[in-house]
Amino acid sequence: MSNNTVELAASDLNQHGGVFCPNPAAHMDLWNSHPKVYLDVAKTGEAKCPYCGTAYKLRAGEQVAHGH
Repeated sequence: MSNNTVELAASDLNQHGGVFCPNPAAHMDLWNSHPKVYLDVAKTGEAKCPYCGTAYKLRAGEQVAHGH
């Protein structure tokens, strides 16, 4: 399990308010990581990968556009 936390700008989120893990922002090699999973960051401002434990969270002060 990872203890990494990846801080994201609102612009890093996809149109649904999330990110995928493994993610290049977390310095992961996609070819040797776990299956790709969608993590909804916009809902609470953070999400944790169930496979590797990497946490993704919005940077302080970042605002997600309405509709996410």
